[in-house]
Amino acid sequence: MEEARIDKWLWASRIFKTRSIAADACKNGRVAIGGVNVKPSRMVKVGETVSVRKPPITYSFRILKTIEQRVGAKLLPEIYENVTAPEQYELLEMTRISGFVDRARGTGRPTKKDRRSLDAFISDME
Repeated sequence: MEEARIDKWLWASRIFKTRSIAADACKNGRVAIGGVNVKPSRMVKVGETVSVRKPPITYSFRILKTIEQRVGAKLLPEIYENVTAPEQYELLEMTRISGFVDRARGTGRPTKKDRRSLDAFISDME
C-alpha cells in the first residue's frame, strides 16, 4: 500500500484511540503535514512528517509505512519514527511539575503545603 487516509493512519498507528477522534482532530486543525492543516480524507505517503497537536505539546511523526489496519504496539517502530523536538517534552515535564495542570479534578484547593511548594518552584524559575 503506497497511500493511506490520514485519519485511518493515525488510528492504525495508535496515535489516537478511535478513528472518529482522529477525524475530529483533523477537522479541528490539530493535525498538519508540512505546516498545513489537513482534512481526514488527505492521503499520506511514506516519508511525510505529520504534526499532531495534543496540548500542551505538538508531536511529530515521520511515516515509514502506510497502513489502514490497526497493528500491535510492538510493530509501531516499523510504522513511524517519532521526531518530536526535545523542547516539546521539556514543556510537557514543566506542566507536570507546575501542579495545577495535573491536579486531579475534585481535590479542591491547594493546601498550604502545596501553595508553598508551588511558590518555591516559581521563584526558582525566575
